[in-house]
Amino acid sequence: MTLRRILPGAAALAALLFALLPLASPAPARRPRARLASSGAIGGSVALRDPSRPAPSEVRRRLAVSGAGTYINDMLVERDSALSRWPDRHGAPLRIWIQNETDIPGWAESYAVEVRNAFLEWNAVHLPVRFAFTPDSTSADVHVAFIDHFDEEISGRTKWARDDDWWITDADITLAVYHRDGPILDDDAMHAMALHEIGHLLGLDHTTDSTSIMAPRVRVRALSRADRATARLLYSLPPGGVR
Repeated sequence: MTLRRILPGAAALAALLFALLPLASPAPARRPRARLASSGAIGGSVALRDPSRPAPSEVRRRLAVSGAGTYINDMLVERDSALSRWPDRHGAPLRIWIQNETDIPGWAESYAVEVRNAFLEWNAVHLPVRFAFTPDSTSADVHVAFIDHFDEEISGRTKWARDDDWWITDADITLAVYHRDGPILDDDAMHAMALHEIGHLLGLDHTTDSTSIMAPRVRVRALSRADRATARLLYSLPPGGVR
């Protein structure tokens, strides 16, 4: 399936300018910047660098040493040599609200179960960011909602925002019950699409590896070794430009 990352007009320019500066402070609480979106279909002055933060050259060295078996380089191509991720949560999970009822024809409670199971599958990767579920949408950090279908040839979409330091600050996921051309998604397809969109939620991008859940056209139903390795590598690095 074909997935596309949609960047606001200013985001590409911001990424280019950011890549020319030293990596910024890792403090997560900064002013949110452009909102980014990911969609999926089934099938003058120089800033001072924080001395506690690895220099771009050190980040590049880590990528060279640890990048084998991952698709981190595919992500850097899509992100213009920049990475985004959530700050380490220090044991506090991201609270996830999953829509558990809707009047969409054909929707079943099993869809919400498959989405929940997809979050649990990512939890098993043991990243510094973990997920817990809340029935209260007002207290949730991330909302997962269902839609009848998208007008594009996609079955899922993740929107997230980052701050000036490229830390992700908030996100939401929307999943379609029907393909654009009519067929309904079965439970396995909903699970796969949820896995893919949660990958985007974590900061992963697309890969040319069709055996991974983050391929543009998802053909698998579980996380691959490369999916897990790429997420772990991403969460061992600071966000921002690596040039």
